[in-house]
Amino acid sequence: MSIPRITLCLALLSSPIAFAAEVLSETPDTTVGKATGGMTGMMLGALGGPAGAVAGAAVGYFGGGFVQESTGLSEPAYLVKTEDGSVQRFRSPGKYFKPGDQVEVRGIRIEAAK
Repeated sequence: MSIPRITLCLALLSSPIAFAAEVLSETPDTTVGKATGGMTGMMLGALGGPAGAVAGAAVGYFGGGFVQESTGLSEPAYLVKTEDGSVQRFRSPGKYFKPGDQVEVRGIRIEAAK
């Protein structure tokens, strides 16, 4: 009689954790451009010493984000209100949502609610 309980317990533990949530808004995600610009700016700015590295990283960070957004290469990121009332930012490449859509949080991604 205990085998079905164990099976059920293992099935529940192995399933991905999902939380219901609602999309509040969409924002452009320029993380890749900012990271690439910041690293490139830091390396080029290092020719001017430590202060140049810091200044180059700052200029590259903001410039990289601007370039990625202006070229239309940014992916959408979504502000999502979770069950517990907290607001978190998620990216889900290749999936698009509108404000008000019900979604499920699965790890670091969101999916359409079933």
